Amino acid sequence: MNKTVFFPLLFFMVSCIGLAQSVDDPFSQKRMRKDLEVFKNIRLKANSGLYKYRTKEQIDSIYTWADGAIDRANTYGDFYNIICQLTDFEGSLHNDTRLPERYNQSMKKEQNGYFPYPVKWIEGKWIINFAKGEIPLGAEIVSINTIKMSDIIKNLYKYYTTDGVNTTGKRIGITYNFSKYYRLHYGLSPVFEVAYRPHNSHEVQNATLKGIAYTDYYKNVRQRHSEPFDEVDYKDWEEGETYSYKDIDGDTGILRVNSFSLGNKQSSSHGRYLTFLDSVFTHIKTKGIKNLIVDVRYNGGGTDPNDLVTYSYLTQRNFKENKQAWISFKKLPYLKYAFTKIPRFLRPLGAGKYNKMFKNNFPEEIDGKFYQDENNEDHQIRKPRPHAFTGNIYLLIGPRVASAGSLFAAMVAGNDNTTVIGEETMGGYYGHNGHTPMGYILPKSGMAVFFSVVNLEQDVPQKSNQRYDRGIIPDYDVPQSYNDFLQNRDTQMDFTIDLIRKNKNR
Repeated sequence: MNKTVFFPLLFFMVSCIGLAQSVDDPFSQKRMRKDLEVFKNIRLKANSGLYKYRTKEQIDSIYTWADGAIDRANTYGDFYNIICQLTDFEGSLHNDTRLPERYNQSMKKEQNGYFPYPVKWIEGKWIINFAKGEIPLGAEIVSINTIKMSDIIKNLYKYYTTDGVNTTGKRIGITYNFSKYYRLHYGLSPVFEVAYRPHNSHEVQNATLKGIAYTDYYKNVRQRHSEPFDEVDYKDWEEGETYSYKDIDGDTGILRVNSFSLGNKQSSSHGRYLTFLDSVFTHIKTKGIKNLIVDVRYNGGGTDPNDLVTYSYLTQRNFKENKQAWISFKKLPYLKYAFTKIPRFLRPLGAGKYNKMFKNNFPEEIDGKFYQDENNEDHQIRKPRPHAFTGNIYLLIGPRVASAGSLFAAMVAGNDNTTVIGEETMGGYYGHNGHTPMGYILPKSGMAVFFSVVNLEQDVPQKSNQRYDRGIIPDYDVPQSYNDFLQNRDTQMDFTIDLIRKNKNR
């Protein structure tokens, strides 16, 4: 799944083209060390989020670990895993490490060695999420090839980045790509010895499963039991299904916003969204709706100012997009490694307009950091709409919420009249690295690495239940129950409606 970012990429993307190669192919330690040096230097110079959640000592320590890991590494995949670990350790959902396309194509052609069934996290356990297999639907996986499932999952976290030390968001990637991630970390396996525990049983049973093809695993993913319920975690939303409103009864309504990818303020799609919001909140005020469920559980982000405009209908305070924002460079560094199709000798010319943009947007230098000033649009004071909602807000959040989605959710969660329900988001409450993504190609491996360069502190109040290095923490932690998993029923929505009814009767 590609996480949505605020602004378009700085550079045109291009796939690495070449002969098919396997991640199991040998890759020299000399080439690994060259790329590790380039990777580290780029992060030190260009990534303002390097020390957002980690101390300098922790970053130095993991690079010492990486250097030692290279001593034990032999294959291209070994080095990919090292870079993924470094990327994930920083703690930014906009971080990404991508294999060259020839390696992806090689994996897609592999005919054996993949774990056959999709899995899902339910009630603290990783269970089988497939109804037509040799292991019963809903059975807890205890171990695979004698490795505890809890250890396997920890080793797979590095392939799906989230803000801070959040892990709920990583489940989005693992639910869909478990077998691919397993293959990348543990290699191909012709058979899988699985220890499992059927639901409501203490007895551990065993099954021997044959490895299957890459493509066959993804056929099973598309037929997973939970697909009717959780496909919304993986959708690219069309405008017509992005937002909606309906009354539940005379006192309560539901506003759903599944994405903020609705264009910028000059676009027609943004104009249509503004019209929608105005009509909805006019209706809410006219009808006297007292309770509003705001459901953003599947909102992975989008473009400004859709998130901010939506919040202006849900607040009674003046606000701005962020309290501060800064980058760590004056000019684009390491242009020769930039992820672009522009020839190297022309890159300084092409970079000129971006350097000018950065200079205009981040003019204040303080201790080697370059900050936005009060003239920047991100610091514009915004006011609540005249007919902004003043009743009880019930905010539904989940692990999919990221980027502009989590910025919006954090602002709403900061309201005194908001009750937050669901699961911790992958995007942070107090801030994140976002806005402007940059990409680089590591010269020896051809791996593409991406990160967003703007370190943001969001305009939200301090709250005792919100941690700096985590996603947004709900007031009521309500994951899907096992029985609701079996029936593909919405535990969180049922809980919210029941809570509103209880509050009415008090």
